Amino acid sequence: MKYNNILVTGGAGFIGSAFVRLLSKGLSLKGTVPEIIIVDKLTYAGDLERLEEVKGRFKFYKTDICSKNGVGSIFAKEKPDIVVHFAAESHVDRSINDATPFVETNIKGTQVLLDASRKHNIKKFILISTDEVYGEIVNGRFNENSPIKPNSPYAASKAAADLLVQAYIRTNKFPAVIIRPSNNYGPWQYPEKLIPLAILRILGEGKVPVYGRGLNVREWLYVDDCARGIMTIMRKGKIGQTYNLGSACESKNIDTVKLLLKTLGVSQDRFEFVKDRLGHDIRYSLNSRKVTRDLGWKPSIKLAQGLKLTVDWSLKRQAWLKSKLGDVNKLYKK
Repeated sequence: MKYNNILVTGGAGFIGSAFVRLLSKGLSLKGTVPEIIIVDKLTYAGDLERLEEVKGRFKFYKTDICSKNGVGSIFAKEKPDIVVHFAAESHVDRSINDATPFVETNIKGTQVLLDASRKHNIKKFILISTDEVYGEIVNGRFNENSPIKPNSPYAASKAAADLLVQAYIRTNKFPAVIIRPSNNYGPWQYPEKLIPLAILRILGEGKVPVYGRGLNVREWLYVDDCARGIMTIMRKGKIGQTYNLGSACESKNIDTVKLLLKTLGVSQDRFEFVKDRLGHDIRYSLNSRKVTRDLGWKPSIKLAQGLKLTVDWSLKRQAWLKSKLGDVNKLYKK
């Protein structure tokens, strides 16, 4: 299969930009170097600074994926072969405060992209989903056949997008693949999420907020490993399939924070327990054997190493992190 153009939604976001940076550095698909088209609304979480190092290697459209006319005109002009769909509202706390933008972007936006992709006969559609669509699991790990039981408005909106894609696959023989990554972290992550928020608070001489007693477990995947995994699935993944993308690096939130404090070289008491998140999932854990067995991908960065890389980057990019402080403090009412 020959690919000429790859359209990336949310390419100025955290994971999307990591994928674009990787894609733009000489990827060859069947001997063809693809043209990259980015579609991004540039909400609070989007930032073209993430793409500065690959400037000039992509086309950019500032467009809302919910705009049928806007999306349609881009597809008509660029004629993409592949769509890799990252664009989403993604923060659970914001979805609890107001689910409306999550329903709009994550569900309606996905539907607009699906219809444009069908109309223009794209060869492969990659939906970037999340492990949160499965809900929580106390013991064991979710595999791709585990039932979807989302618990937050964010996870419910992403699960709805999953189901839409599955319906298009079944009803229209639509050429789609679903990817469900575990919790990502690394350079350029917006500091509303635990790890960059913790670093930002420490840089500001504050304390790291930890929900409840910090016993919730997350599986942490370094963002560059995630980008490589998505690339592998884009190239080798089978149409109609779903792939989990996890690291097997599980950690309680309190342990993650303490390891981060150690990496930063500050006192282990620089955190505070705060009121727990509503409906807080106790544990996420993925069985990712399918992508490893069938496609040959596996993560390379363990949590301690990934945190060190993230801290080193953050110390060099303090100005960028601190530029987001006002919005983050407003979110957490601090």
